[in-house]
Amino acid sequence: MVRLLLVNETACGWGNMESRYVSEREKSDQQGITPKSEKQFYETVLNSVADGVFTVDREWRITSFNRAAERITGVPASEAIGKRCSDVFHANICERGCAIRQTMKTGMEQIDLPARILDTHGRSIPVSLSTAAMYNADGHLFGAVETFRDLSAIEQLRREITQKYTFEDIVGKSEAFQKIFAILPDIAESDSTVLIEGPSGSGKELLARAVHNLSLRRKGPYVVVNCGTLPVNLFESELFGYTQGAFTDAKHSKPGRLALAEGGTIFFDEVSELPVATQVKLLRVLQEREFEPLGGVRTMKANVRVVAATNRKLADLVSQGKFRDDLYFRLAVVRLSIPPLRERRGDIPYLVEHFIQRFNAKRGKHISGVTPQVMALFMRHDFPGNVRELENLIEYGFVLCHNRLIDVDHLPEDFRPPEQKYNSNNNPHAPTPKGTQLQWAEADTIRHAFERNNGNVGNTAKELGISRTTLWRKMKKYHISAT
Repeated sequence: MVRLLLVNETACGWGNMESRYVSEREKSDQQGITPKSEKQFYETVLNSVADGVFTVDREWRITSFNRAAERITGVPASEAIGKRCSDVFHANICERGCAIRQTMKTGMEQIDLPARILDTHGRSIPVSLSTAAMYNADGHLFGAVETFRDLSAIEQLRREITQKYTFEDIVGKSEAFQKIFAILPDIAESDSTVLIEGPSGSGKELLARAVHNLSLRRKGPYVVVNCGTLPVNLFESELFGYTQGAFTDAKHSKPGRLALAEGGTIFFDEVSELPVATQVKLLRVLQEREFEPLGGVRTMKANVRVVAATNRKLADLVSQGKFRDDLYFRLAVVRLSIPPLRERRGDIPYLVEHFIQRFNAKRGKHISGVTPQVMALFMRHDFPGNVRELENLIEYGFVLCHNRLIDVDHLPEDFRPPEQKYNSNNNPHAPTPKGTQLQWAEADTIRHAFERNNGNVGNTAKELGISRTTLWRKMKKYHISAT
């Protein structure tokens, strides 16, 4: 038993401890230590390890379970031993491919896989796990070992560090987003109607969901109405519902989206496409909090919060007579504007990191970032598709990348520059390739800000949200000239 547990020296992170264990065993043999006391010795060693460790046989039944495993999962060893690991170790990667099963099938170790497990209290715990196969003296496979490390403290620290530029899965460090983050909790609690304006792909629905998730209605339903995709002749029946016999095919009564959102939030995406005839009825919902299903004779109350979004300026549509002014003012009680990504390039490195973390967890990969050349391309691109376009580029890179960093060759051909690669010689004052991605991004952000402000230091510092002194220091650091 002892020998089997020691096979996985790499996965357990024990370094070269096996040789020390072997010499210790030889010493114990010389001293006449019994197998029972030897077993107790190694159990003591395992129980002193901070990482959770458990072993399984070829039927994936747990054969050992150390104290750290008990502490992290909340399952006593007495209950775990003898059960299948999937019945004890509830990890999200079990759904897409069990790591320990893959190791036993291929014989290959799995090292530092990111995962989340559920403990006995239903809490989701981030872990880093490793696996290795176990063989007997004859080289026959008889089981495997898995170690896992609780990353809760690290995740909490990371959350505290990054909380200034993340909010409810929304990523942004720009001044515009910092203002939104600062007032969003108050807006959410107010129950007022919210209008979100911003270009397509900028994250309007994420912001709408954040309003709902932070509100007193968060336990209620969240219903989406895409005004740009529903046919005009079906819009009112979908929104308000209908009664049996309201029209030819109405064989049964059907509740509308408003009724389904009762007690929660209804989100009107691309509200600028709302049919004119329906605008009047939505205005009544906002003013009187009531509506009537098609074919109905009884007025129904609407206990819902309305959040709307549009990629067009509703004020301009009002002036053109394409949108009712009274509805506009009812929708824009609170108005939030999301700038396009090209106007907040400083958010790009944080978005890149965010998407890489998401796709690593989703696809089980270990990509750590993008090369400086790729980051330079991102910082120079105008992103007409905004955040969604950047996300698609990262996802494309995940398909082709089998290394630690996404390089230019992993991007779509139509996105690559003619020279295929960005050479730092194009800019002799750029940070060296040894610099971090954020340093590259910061230097490029400052240069672009200077270009937009015609070299004015004061205006550039104001746009970047930093003091003149800080700006001068960064200019010196990156050898940037204002002229």
